[in-house]
Amino acid sequence: MTTSQISVSRRSLLGAAAGAGALAAAGGVTFLSAPAEAAVDQAGKPMAGALRYKVGDLEITALLDGYLDVTPELVIGYDASEGQRLRDAAMVEGEALRIPVNAYLVNTGDRLILVDAGTADALGPTMGRLPDALAAAGVSPDQVDALLITHMHPDHLFGVIDGDGNKVFKNAELILPEVDKAFWYDDAAMNGAPEQFKPFFLGARKAADAYKDSQTLISGDKEILSGIRLMALPGHTPGHTGYLFDSNGETLVIAGDIVHMAVYQFNRPDWGIGFDIDPGQAVSTRKTFLDQAAADKLFFAGAHIPFPGMGRVAKDGEGYRFVPANWPYAY
Repeated sequence: MTTSQISVSRRSLLGAAAGAGALAAAGGVTFLSAPAEAAVDQAGKPMAGALRYKVGDLEITALLDGYLDVTPELVIGYDASEGQRLRDAAMVEGEALRIPVNAYLVNTGDRLILVDAGTADALGPTMGRLPDALAAAGVSPDQVDALLITHMHPDHLFGVIDGDGNKVFKNAELILPEVDKAFWYDDAAMNGAPEQFKPFFLGARKAADAYKDSQTLISGDKEILSGIRLMALPGHTPGHTGYLFDSNGETLVIAGDIVHMAVYQFNRPDWGIGFDIDPGQAVSTRKTFLDQAAADKLFFAGAHIPFPGMGRVAKDGEGYRFVPANWPYAY
């Protein structure tokens, strides 16, 4: 069936409605008055999140690991009246913003690459759903042969191991930004961190050490795999990194945590989050990236942009406006 065959106009809808009324009046149609009954019990849990896109010759599958609720006290630079205005504009009920945790599976035809690996059980019961999303995409962990990590926070790295500290992705190479690993293995940095953040250091080391025999450190602006380059995006963590995928004239940047709170930070890119290691640098990096993305109409994905987290950005006054990608019903 072609697009022209399934197009619907207001006139055709009204005509169909009028025709149905005429048939009913003439006795040609019998309408059931009894309500339909559910054929099956309700599932009682959310469906696994997996949605597939095509970028050049690459097949990109967005995967949902779960969500976190972010309250205003975690927002650096927050202004209460402006925050309320932005929540009202986005029809957010209450003060908390519910933000997703996305990962991305890239099938190059030769390799199966997972960009970020979710949280496992590190951040509570609303997270750790990446295995279900992979299964929904028809992929087992053993098929993944490369893990590209944007940075070593729990919601991006801790899903590479199970509860016993064993590899989840037994055949995968773990590829880490060298600067980020140096930070999370720095005892002075850990000892100087607030108590609630010290488990982040210990957990990052445990996850990375599980892959010490299949681990690669990367740095600089160079091709790390065929058609894949680094994009340094420091500030959120010292080695926070995006990955640029080029294929057959099309480009996608998986930009990690360039934005955490879409309701706030596209409009107010100067607002940060309490997990930023260097808040000032994170703001500068975000503004630079969004300026470039708007100017170049860059197709990009973010780990905390509403699922599937893929789209473009446009300038909107002093801020920006996110334009989600259309749902890929076919390719």
